[in-house]
Amino acid sequence: MNATTGSQTGASSRSSALDGIRVLDLTQVMSGPFCTMMLADLGADVIKVENPAHGDQTRKSWGYSVIGDDSRAFLSLNRNKRSIRIDLKTETGLKQFFELVKTADVVIENFRPGVAARLGIGYDAVRAANPQIVYASISGFGQSGPYASYPGYDLIAQAMTGVMSVMGEPGGRPIKSAIPIADLGAGMFCTIGVLSAIRARDRDGEGQYLETSLFESALAMSVWESTEFWSTGESPEPLGSANRMSAPYQALQTADGYVTVGANNEKLWRLLCKALDAPELIRDKRYADNNARLNHRDELAADLEVHLKHRDTDEWVEILLASGVPAGAIRDYKYVLTHDEHVRAREMVAHLQHPVEGDVAVLGTPIKLHGTPVEIRTAAPLLGQDDDVILTGEHDDLTEPQ
Repeated sequence: MNATTGSQTGASSRSSALDGIRVLDLTQVMSGPFCTMMLADLGADVIKVENPAHGDQTRKSWGYSVIGDDSRAFLSLNRNKRSIRIDLKTETGLKQFFELVKTADVVIENFRPGVAARLGIGYDAVRAANPQIVYASISGFGQSGPYASYPGYDLIAQAMTGVMSVMGEPGGRPIKSAIPIADLGAGMFCTIGVLSAIRARDRDGEGQYLETSLFESALAMSVWESTEFWSTGESPEPLGSANRMSAPYQALQTADGYVTVGANNEKLWRLLCKALDAPELIRDKRYADNNARLNHRDELAADLEVHLKHRDTDEWVEILLASGVPAGAIRDYKYVLTHDEHVRAREMVAHLQHPVEGDVAVLGTPIKLHGTPVEIRTAAPLLGQDDDVILTGEHDDLTEPQ
């Protein structure tokens, strides 16, 4: 896939799903840019409004820079967008911003609560300029409540929601999810909220304000952990790779590594024992049903590994899949992003041409709309790349909002 090729096969001639929707993106770092990137992939015209001095924080200070000054972290989250420089602390900057508000459908910000209002660009001011606007705020802990003023970081949200208390191996030091689920979750929930608000506006003719937070997003994903607490009255503990609701459903050791096995119902449990040539496990009362297997999870893993250690991981994957048991090898990102044929077939790696960096690899989209295909069109913009076109209105469609 390249900058001009859609991310799905069988592309339709219809417009993109969000064609005609204009988004003013006041966000930076991860949660907000992830949200606006999804909207841009879906066809929205996302205009990234950046500080003239340094732009998005991730341009210079996060991750790796390869050729130019912009980091690969920034490039990975800001494709399909346009960039303009506006100093929102000046009268000229505010005038430019509100001229754009009149043409926009959505404004998204992830300032700390209260900052947007102090700058004069909060929801009330924006709604006065454009009553149909959908205005979204992402923050660390929400716009209200005792934690509202706390700094919003993924690490802190994972800690304070209980996520870190269940990560890692039993008895180990606290660890966080390597994937920043609070940040990315907030971005996804905000995207859902924005799309819902656009639908409501198109139906009722009224815009609205919406918000989400890193804290609430991480907590909302704690489905099994909250279920365990409400079922037992006890705080869930770390389980390594095991599952809270079924067993065996985890990584198990083989002769040369680990295989993940998902035998999470009675049929699959019996198929697993048959594939392992271990009928004695089916007869073992400790493993008579799912509740019993959960109560003897550690013993079960040890007994399964006695059999699994006789073959290599790839052999077991082949045997288990042929037997109807869900299984997979644990891969690293080098393998996944360069060798995995399924990743290639599903177009989950895209290549874009950047004016400074040249060829830039980015992740594809998991959203496969077959009627209005999602497109990965352009690399992340240079700071202020679109100032002349957008701020002067030259060759730019500054129409009224949809």
